Amino acid sequence: MSARPAEDAALQSEPSFDPTGLPEWLEPVAELARTVRPTDFARELPPDGGGRASAVMLLFGEGPQGPDILLIERAHTMRSHAGQPAFPGGGIDPTDAGPASAALRETVEETGLDPTGVQVFGRLPNLYLPPSGYLVTPVLGWWHTPSPVRVVDTAEVASVHRVPLETLVAPRNRLRVRHPSGFVGPAFAVAGLIVWGFTGGILDRLIALAGWERPWDQERVEELPAHLAALARPPRRSS
Repeated sequence: MSARPAEDAALQSEPSFDPTGLPEWLEPVAELARTVRPTDFARELPPDGGGRASAVMLLFGEGPQGPDILLIERAHTMRSHAGQPAFPGGGIDPTDAGPASAALRETVEETGLDPTGVQVFGRLPNLYLPPSGYLVTPVLGWWHTPSPVRVVDTAEVASVHRVPLETLVAPRNRLRVRHPSGFVGPAFAVAGLIVWGFTGGILDRLIALAGWERPWDQERVEELPAHLAALARPPRRSS
């Protein structure tokens, strides 16, 4: 018998979306879940036939430095998106009840989080990730009862971070990066990381659409650090 029946039960069924009881600062994100359109987050819709179904967890909490979001740094030996900061998540398995349960399961496997402390309150539109062929469902979670998080498997995760939203919206931490392929996209210099690519793009749009954005220097374009460029597959060129 499992020593963690409550945690196991939380992963065995698809959580229903519950936007009640959220802190006031998180309400704009809950509103986005109700009103956002796919084109608000992506210029192109997923191709016919989609891609491999996957899900990521945008997990918001309140830590010692105020409201924050959980990010991981992917292991540098991964086959795709190696070394990139990312939201916890991965492929939806046949045994998963749906995208939210998959996102929770992956978050537990990657960070050791206790899923009973998470309230799923919505989702964003499915987004296509061309370099790896994933069709990603971003799931929104409120971490009402935080639990310790850590690297569970170094083959998948290099580091785990609770990143204060204040550091993400601070103009000094915002920039755009240029990949050697010519791709230029939004990025954040936080927690000793350069958050860019798919994750940087979602955060960029989320901050703007939630009304959290402050004026920042969008002409600040820096080359993607060589060690990150060497690890990453070239993204699609920005138009």
